[in-house]
Amino acid sequence: MTVLHLSSITKRFGPLVANDAISLDLARGEVVALLGENGAGKTTLMNILFGHYVADEGTVEAFGKPLPPGDPRAALDAGVGMVHQHFTLADNMTVLENIALGTEPLFSPRFSRQAAREKIRKLSADFGLEVDPDRMVSALTVGERQRVEILKALYRDARILILDEPTAVLTPLETDALFATLRKLVAEGLSIIFISHKLHEVMAISDRVVVLRAGKVAGERRTADTDRKELAALMVGQDLVQPPVPAPVRGAVLLSLRAVSTEGGRNPLRAVDLDLYGGEITGVAGVSGNGQAALAGLLSGTVRAISGDYSIAGDVVADWSPSRALASGVARIPEDRHAVGAIADMSVMENVISERYRTARFSKRGLMDWKAARAFAEELIRDYDVKCPGPDARIRLLSGGNMQKLILGRALDPEPAIILANQPTRGLDVGAIAYVHGRLLEARARGAAVLLISEDLDEILTLSDRIVVMSGGRLSSASARGERTVRELGELMAGHGEAAT
Repeated sequence: MTVLHLSSITKRFGPLVANDAISLDLARGEVVALLGENGAGKTTLMNILFGHYVADEGTVEAFGKPLPPGDPRAALDAGVGMVHQHFTLADNMTVLENIALGTEPLFSPRFSRQAAREKIRKLSADFGLEVDPDRMVSALTVGERQRVEILKALYRDARILILDEPTAVLTPLETDALFATLRKLVAEGLSIIFISHKLHEVMAISDRVVVLRAGKVAGERRTADTDRKELAALMVGQDLVQPPVPAPVRGAVLLSLRAVSTEGGRNPLRAVDLDLYGGEITGVAGVSGNGQAALAGLLSGTVRAISGDYSIAGDVVADWSPSRALASGVARIPEDRHAVGAIADMSVMENVISERYRTARFSKRGLMDWKAARAFAEELIRDYDVKCPGPDARIRLLSGGNMQKLILGRALDPEPAIILANQPTRGLDVGAIAYVHGRLLEARARGAAVLLISEDLDEILTLSDRIVVMSGGRLSSASARGERTVRELGELMAGHGEAAT
């Protein structure tokens, strides 16, 4: 039985055709994976399905009935639910209140908290989504927050569930638990569209795969009849070659932390020791919110140590700041490219010079050299293969992958000695991931020290010469690539096993 039918969906934004006559079917109890590069049209298609956008051509049917265009409430009432990549939960409310919010009037005498609590507990028990309805969302782990998002959709009696990058911030053990839950949901007749860039997960959970490229359906395969190599080729239009990772040539210690602690934030650093060597990539694995933000802020100068020693090339740093970090050769690729890495309504040109506009390269006698700034922006657009209208385009109009390429280019030019790469490929497609990895490996080969902070354990295992695990604001001892198993790393990420040193 077909529960969802999208027929010849076309959507244009000016001259750009975001969706070009896309058709898609979803059957009861089926998992369809939706793959595509950044900017391929996946998000636009889902926004049309939910009524956030109105298609220029084509129709959407749910359970045999047409969905009125531009009406999100109609999609929800038809049984369509979505779990967004970035959770949409209110930290200052309880689990129960978040789940019921928008479905029932929370402060009406007719709203029964006890009935809502019992329904949530039953859904939790039926599908292995354990969470206390009365806990504050601010106190939940990342995995628990995702359970709340899924429960929110099930509470509203969703029969079709859209999952957008659902494992982006989960540990391997949490991912296994999520997949066990999804299999239970499918067995009960729920239908799922699974959007992900992780091909091994697509192969593990889906029945069919639909690949979008440049706004069109590039191919459709039964999962049992394909492999990761073919799917990657369909996404990018050619065979994808992963950059080789040669053995490292370790140089001198370029940055050193000794018993460094910070204060403030969700998980400050607690007596952290860390050495970054030239010519080496050090990977920091860990579940989100365990001190990675404090470590990244410390290196970039936005967080100060309250104790311990911070040294650059052997010299202890006393007065650390963002400008001092830049002057010391520390480049950063921030975790959130939208909130921290770029200023949405400024142009590409303004964004790429934003960290160095006062330097001699872009400033002459106190005045901006806009000719030099434009030349630099055009150079990055060309060298990093950024798809955008030009230097004067607002950066918010770019896809996530193209925005990340610009941030990468800004960080790597001129050649920095130390690179902070914080979640550098989050939300990127396989082609963009390979590109970013290649650039980081080039920096490593010329002698830079790279600190890779990532919640994607595959990325850590692929790129890192040494791996440390962050849990509760502490770092584990370092291990060479392959020295610890995935399960051992996962246990450290979950806060079990070896005490941090």
